[in-house]
Amino acid sequence: MAASAEVRRIVIENCAIATVDAGDTEYASGHVVVADNRIESLGAGRAPEGLENVVRRIDATGHLVTPGLVNTHHHFYQWITRGLATDHNLFNWLVALYPTWARIDERMVSAAAQGSLAMMARGGVTTAMDHHYVFPRGSGDLSGAIIRAARQMGVRFTLARGSMDRSEKDGGLPPDFAVETLEGALAATEATVDEHHDPSFGAMTQVAVAPCSPFSVSTELMRQGAELARRKGVRLHTHGSETVEEEQFCKELFGMGPTEYFESTGWLGEDVWMAHCVHMNDSDIAAFARTKTGVAHCPSSNARLAAGIARVPDMLAAGVPVGLGVDGTASNESGELHTELRNALLINRLGAHREAALNARQALRLGTYGGAQVLGRAAEIGSLEPGKLADLVLWKLDTLAHASIADPVTALVFGAAAPVTLSLVGGEPVVENGRLLHVDEDAIARATREEAQRLARIAAEA
Repeated sequence: MAASAEVRRIVIENCAIATVDAGDTEYASGHVVVADNRIESLGAGRAPEGLENVVRRIDATGHLVTPGLVNTHHHFYQWITRGLATDHNLFNWLVALYPTWARIDERMVSAAAQGSLAMMARGGVTTAMDHHYVFPRGSGDLSGAIIRAARQMGVRFTLARGSMDRSEKDGGLPPDFAVETLEGALAATEATVDEHHDPSFGAMTQVAVAPCSPFSVSTELMRQGAELARRKGVRLHTHGSETVEEEQFCKELFGMGPTEYFESTGWLGEDVWMAHCVHMNDSDIAAFARTKTGVAHCPSSNARLAAGIARVPDMLAAGVPVGLGVDGTASNESGELHTELRNALLINRLGAHREAALNARQALRLGTYGGAQVLGRAAEIGSLEPGKLADLVLWKLDTLAHASIADPVTALVFGAAAPVTLSLVGGEPVVENGRLLHVDEDAIARATREEAQRLARIAAEA
């Protein structure tokens, strides 16, 4: 770090702190010192005296400071198809919506990305990701539009560059004109990695290789996608074991279950994370634990589509890395991650472990450090520790919604969505007093409404 005279510091004091470090260290009243883009120090009581170049000092009485939330699975484009097919299971929902999704273009995707990012950032997300896999012919630079939206918002971002090459004529679900060829998908994915992926510490933009799912992607695209990712040194992402129907599909088409199929195509490993993983038996969980394959748990979407309850307590006990995901907002209309902290806890208590399934601190860990793990960034983000990036959130817990709950972590997870007084990404404010600093929320709302209406008209005419 530079000499102290050159460092700009932000001092936060008089707050409760949940570090989510390896020991789950907490302070009932403590301080955090941010120096440029990193956490310099933190601990109990007031900040050290004599700090130089303090550009901002915050009295955070009544607040809890946590690591910023990390979203590990999303489909931004779905922001403009919210509230449709509300009584469908996954396969029927996909069949109902693919004809509409297949008509998206760059302007629609840009507006949808801004809407998705704005909702998450306003609710405490400091690292977002988007699994975008719909690339209709002639639709424009969709990956570029998504990345530009994340940069404008000021959040850290992973683009999982998705792809599909198994259309209706091949037994898949998407329309024929909405998929890519094997060669085209691989070439476009590699070009996206080359243009946008930043492997450095503190990177704001990273790219993963992300064929969509076993029922929309050929085996060759899965296999060659894994080879491409490892040749480029980037991570791999896909959907896995989401529904009973998917398991049946894999057994009928490939003669094996999803986890065996993934292993046969090179899709298990510590550089891989998968969305959902609802229908996992003991041997599946053991395989994920053995290979350190990560899971993006999406409780609200799993409930919305009646997919089932993922065995998160069993995954955690086995040592599987697990983070939280919003999933696309056509199956989770709220589109913000704080809901997933609460729903992960509540929904898992409906499963076999009942009240012992998850507690408040485990839920917070899923949404912070767990997410950093599955994105491969646990050395940089996900916990509050000296030397890590200053991605953190001040949650206001002294209002009517939370003031009578003594434990701040319980208030955050069990209570209503807490207001965000300040959100920092690399030490830079992104949200202040509940408002986004770099974008106009009202303008985004108007744009998303207009693009949703335009897409609906185009789909209806088709």
